[in-house]
Amino acid sequence: MSATLHGVVERITYHSPENGYTVAKLAVPGQEELITAVGHFGQLKPGEAVALTGSWGSHPKHGDQFKVDEYRLERPASLVGLEKYLGSGLIKGVGPKSARRLVAHFGLEILDVIENHPERLHEVAGVGRHRIEMIATAWKEQKRIQDVMIFLQTHGVSTTYAVKIYKTYGDAAIEVVSKDPYRLATDIWGIGFKTADEIAQNLGMAPDAPSRLRAGLLHVLGEATDQGHMFLPREALVATAGELLGAPVEAALDELVVSKAVVAEPPAIYLPAMLAAEQGAAARLLKLLARPAEVPDDIEARLDALEDVTLSPEQRQAVLAAMRHRVFILTGGPGTGKTTTVKTIVRLLAAYDFKVLLASPTGRAAKRLAEVTGQEARTLHRLLEFKPDLMAFTRDGDRPLEADVILVDEASMLDTLLAHALLKAVPPLGHLVLVGDTNQLPSVGPGNVLGDLLNSGVVPQVELTQVFRQAESSLIVTNAHRIRRGELPELVVPTGDRRTDCYFLEADSPEAAIQLIVNVVGKSLPKRFGLSPIEEIQVLCPMNRGVVGAGNLNKVLQAALNPGADTGKFRLGDKVIQLRNNYDKQVFNGDMGIVVKIDAEEQLLVVKTLETEIEYDFSELDELGLAYAISVHKSQGSEFPAVVLPIMNQHYPMLQRNLLYTGLTRARQVVVLVGTKQAIRTALRNAEVGKRFTGLKQRLAP
Repeated sequence: MSATLHGVVERITYHSPENGYTVAKLAVPGQEELITAVGHFGQLKPGEAVALTGSWGSHPKHGDQFKVDEYRLERPASLVGLEKYLGSGLIKGVGPKSARRLVAHFGLEILDVIENHPERLHEVAGVGRHRIEMIATAWKEQKRIQDVMIFLQTHGVSTTYAVKIYKTYGDAAIEVVSKDPYRLATDIWGIGFKTADEIAQNLGMAPDAPSRLRAGLLHVLGEATDQGHMFLPREALVATAGELLGAPVEAALDELVVSKAVVAEPPAIYLPAMLAAEQGAAARLLKLLARPAEVPDDIEARLDALEDVTLSPEQRQAVLAAMRHRVFILTGGPGTGKTTTVKTIVRLLAAYDFKVLLASPTGRAAKRLAEVTGQEARTLHRLLEFKPDLMAFTRDGDRPLEADVILVDEASMLDTLLAHALLKAVPPLGHLVLVGDTNQLPSVGPGNVLGDLLNSGVVPQVELTQVFRQAESSLIVTNAHRIRRGELPELVVPTGDRRTDCYFLEADSPEAAIQLIVNVVGKSLPKRFGLSPIEEIQVLCPMNRGVVGAGNLNKVLQAALNPGADTGKFRLGDKVIQLRNNYDKQVFNGDMGIVVKIDAEEQLLVVKTLETEIEYDFSELDELGLAYAISVHKSQGSEFPAVVLPIMNQHYPMLQRNLLYTGLTRARQVVVLVGTKQAIRTALRNAEVGKRFTGLKQRLAP
């Protein structure tokens, strides 16, 4: 039987950002105890007054609950409710302290003052003109957001993203969503095709509507690039999109080809940007390779004259090849002398007064390159002078880099789009030296640049294979080469009898693994090696999901390493990671830092990275994740003093030889594997690198 309750939200026990499912505690007049209400809501805040329509039910564990079918917000009627309502973060510029002062001064009139007479707010000490403008603007915006929330709720869709929708489209939000809901998937980060499709169908769009089929095809192609592909074969695209949409898509695909929204190079179907990048990268490479390098006559004598340089035959060959070719690739695993070779290349170039620019795809890798060479090194985005307002690199063919040689480390991370941008900026008479390790995971972005260049047969290359004697004393190095060959690494249990840099702790269950990881990160490694648990020890996981995935481990490690008041997802001192490229802030996917400020009044969070401090509005916090534990994929291009690497049977979907190799070689000082020998053997057996659909190798073939 349907009933209606009026009450005030005391606290939120649970809220799912995925579907809005919420468990709330309500104070209801006439009821001595708080009422539990469950249902799908927007972002309810403590202190909000609500009218709930639904029915009573009973949960076997939690007792009586009011199951909500519909709800509407009402204004708080009590001073306590008003204080909670205003101090909940609802309005930017008002936090718990200022809410207390405002309610103390204006009493029950406060909401009317904010809405109709905001100038009166200056009567409260500490509320100046700027704060008044901020509060008035935020209040108006909040009212409009409520309209968007109600609209979305009416069509049975979670309102979690209402703030982002409003910030993207402003007052036109409802009109845009009604007219073309699929724009949400392309315009707003965090809203995918499935959510947009749900909105579209709730708005009455037919399952076989041409606009739906076209959007679905573009979504499948976009998903493919997220998985590393440059294109999909037409047959695979049609099959995948047809299954997703439940309708034939051949005609819609032909329409996309005609409109040039996609490009067909039978059997391949490309997004235009992917094809342009691949064609452009190939053309620039071939043009560079076609021009002979001008090699000094005394190059070998100059190399011999360098002080304190003793090179193996492989290293010597590599240094000379870097000088003799317009494009050159240096590869090799740990302990094979890549660092010494790079330093020698840089020194020899300096002996001729050549101008050298050094770069890496990530900030951490650039910092390490600068440390080993003693010269400035930048991220590729900084080197190529990316301009957020233009969404483009300003160093290109019209304005090439001013250098004789550009040397890029961690080249396995280069995706095709970034490689194309780099190649465009190499001057016509310049040299490009790429340094990388082909045994690592491929780039996160689309393409297989390093692999395709090495396999093309046209790019000069040297692979360093000799492991130097001093490196052989490192178990990290010897185990990395064992893994590369598919052999079981030497697994040393830390009994105290042998001090090494690579240990193994067996865990026969996820719960045991978690307990070991918390102990190793929080106690053992800090005590034995004098390392900071948060800043110098990194947990790397094969995957994000699961009990021993990065998601759950972050919650466990946050509680263990940074306990404190629960201020939401993040706390002061938390280690965090950027989850997407944000060109406006000049912060990129995988960048890490520490939370150094949380301001509830200004709804502002500040993260300190290696290079700068970055401000985030609370509405932008879904761009950040906790980083006590991150995926191995996210760790590419980084090194950490210590790595803890869980390898469990539960990680089976992601257990690969190159993933185990990459995780192990991220450690500079010590690594601890936690898990089972069976899981390690599974990873070793899986040596097949996931095939990527790319065409760069074929475009370079003679």
